Amino acid sequence: MGDLTELLQAVREGDGGAIDQVFALTYRELRDLAHGRLKRSSSRHTALDTTSLVHECYLRLVRLGQLNAQDRSHFMAYAARVMRSIIVDTVRARVAQRRGGDEMHVTLGTDVVDKASVDEHELLRLDEALDELARLDQRLVQIVEMRYFAGLAVEEIAAALGVTSRTIRRQWEKARLLLFASLQDRGH
Repeated sequence: MGDLTELLQAVREGDGGAIDQVFALTYRELRDLAHGRLKRSSSRHTALDTTSLVHECYLRLVRLGQLNAQDRSHFMAYAARVMRSIIVDTVRARVAQRRGGDEMHVTLGTDVVDKASVDEHELLRLDEALDELARLDQRLVQIVEMRYFAGLAVEEIAAALGVTSRTIRRQWEKARLLLFASLQDRGH
């Protein structure tokens, strides 16, 4: 854990090779995170697999050239945000390319939506709902990304954001309710 914190410090200070070491240390966790996000999707319809999602995450972070994560929790939350972006971009590209072909199912596996498979259009609606939520309260979006995409525990999120676990539980519930209402307004 200390090694990762030191490497993240090196990345913040501009050490270009440190990002490679960060990914080497967290590769198994990132694969588990990516696998968890993709495991319920229909493998015959998705263009992403666990390895490609992790590698695309790495490439996006390297292209960005900076990473402002303080510790493991911050890094995993940031990686979750990047993975969300990759998944949404992939779905948008497929929808734009097909315009009505076979559906790809992506299961999000959280309480934000039923634990059922979510089609591409529902994933895009969820992304829009998260963007709408960000206009109201960016912290709620951070909590959703950390909990939902990174799979962090309430205590880990609380530590990363510097608040109590009770605050995170309360804000998680608020985010879920607002997302549910937003998705209902969108016809689901």
